[in-house]
Amino acid sequence: MIPPAHYVMKVQSFSLLAKNSIERYESGKFEAGGYKWKIVLYPNGNKSKDVREHISLYLALDDTNSLHHGWDIYVNFRFFLHDQNNDNYLVVQDTVRKERRFHKMKAEWGIDQFIPLRDLNLASKGYLVDDTCAFGAEVFVCKERSTGKGECLVMMKEAITYKYLYEFDNLKLDSECYNSKPFNAGNFKWKIKLYPKGKGAELGNYLSLYLALADPLALSTCSKIYAQIILLILDQKQANHHFGKANYWFSVSSQENGAARFMPINNFTNQNLGYVVKDSCLVEAEVIILGVVDALF
Repeated sequence: MIPPAHYVMKVQSFSLLAKNSIERYESGKFEAGGYKWKIVLYPNGNKSKDVREHISLYLALDDTNSLHHGWDIYVNFRFFLHDQNNDNYLVVQDTVRKERRFHKMKAEWGIDQFIPLRDLNLASKGYLVDDTCAFGAEVFVCKERSTGKGECLVMMKEAITYKYLYEFDNLKLDSECYNSKPFNAGNFKWKIKLYPKGKGAELGNYLSLYLALADPLALSTCSKIYAQIILLILDQKQANHHFGKANYWFSVSSQENGAARFMPINNFTNQNLGYVVKDSCLVEAEVIILGVVDALF
């Protein structure tokens, strides 16, 4: 059997890998089929798969960050182990499937029980001579294809609360809508939208208050933000603040969320309650980003 064409990994003082607690070793990069690869060796078995008394050997696609989501690479590969007594090679191939599908979320395939350690150490086999052995790999890319688009939802483990206080001054109660200045929360720009005479079906009865994306075009069409928001109108006289709290999905198609019936207009304009003082009201937004959906390309 001729030697492997793509990569050979020679290991001297093989026994010292275990003695020095090297449970996993990755070879250097090599190219095959237009991609970069590496051999991954577990000299005492892949313990994460409960493999003992065997060598585990894998082929790994290198630099998966450069590989687009939704892109599949179908690969036929085989491993080699040098028989130094006969200058020949033991060839081991995955017998379960002829081809393996490599992609961004599964970039490593191989053989959990490549060879028993007792066989490797047998002098008659010729695999380990003077504590030296050599592994190899041949890689053949059969086909590549795009499986289309997708999405990735990331939920935040440690959500941060962002607060923003804005004063709406020179307030005219017959105006349709007031927008706060944009503010940042969780790498996104937001604004508070105040409808003094209400919005939609509540026009003329309730003040409406919303949180909106200040720059919705910065999002892709399939991106979404899941946020908990608290909107408060401050009582400037008695600190009897009025607030609402809810969780919403924000996206290009759902740019603003809030309460159409946030507060009865009569309460808002009541001078004894202190929500409007000298044609000015104070509104605070608390935003907690709970999750983000991004497109996979």
